[in-house]
Amino acid sequence: MTTSFDPATTALLLLDLQNDFIHKDGAYARGGQAAPEIAALPARIRPLLDALRAKGGVVIATQFTLVPGRDGEPLISPHLKQMRPFLGKGDFAPGSWGNATVDALQPVDAAVEKVAYSAFYMSRLEWVIRKLGVTRLLAAGIVTNGGVASTVREAHVRDIETVVLEDGCAAFSPAVHQTAIDALRPVGRVATIAEILAEIAAA
Repeated sequence: MTTSFDPATTALLLLDLQNDFIHKDGAYARGGQAAPEIAALPARIRPLLDALRAKGGVVIATQFTLVPGRDGEPLISPHLKQMRPFLGKGDFAPGSWGNATVDALQPVDAAVEKVAYSAFYMSRLEWVIRKLGVTRLLAAGIVTNGGVASTVREAHVRDIETVVLEDGCAAFSPAVHQTAIDALRPVGRVATIAEILAEIAAA
């Protein structure tokens, strides 16, 4: 079941669509970690971003950040260091090119640094959402089973209505992506970009 909504109180939440994750010169590409489904996201999401903004909506981007510690070495959680041993000094650093949202989705209206899977954990995301008068999120980004799933679940417990854009998210495996999408259906609406574009046009 779909319901109409007010684009002016809706935010497109871009989760971790950053240069170090996606760009050919980013940290993940240098580490040999890439997926065509992830690379295709910015071009797929852009028409929705433009349509929402034209109707008064806003764009909020989360930026996964590795905070520099001693001697500039990034403070990396042990599980992430084990999975991505190639990450090092300068990667996802605050204010860096790699930390920024990709050019294809710029400009954004607000950017929020995040240090864990959930964009709500120890961040100002909820404060930004409330201050902007946002009552509904359209969640897009990476990875579906990580940052997307964690953020959507936390939005749910905060009573923030969230729509998961099934074709606006991706993981390093299509099967993992689909499993994560199915697991999110109980906590939020799942829709396609085309469906939301139609609803924005009709609003």
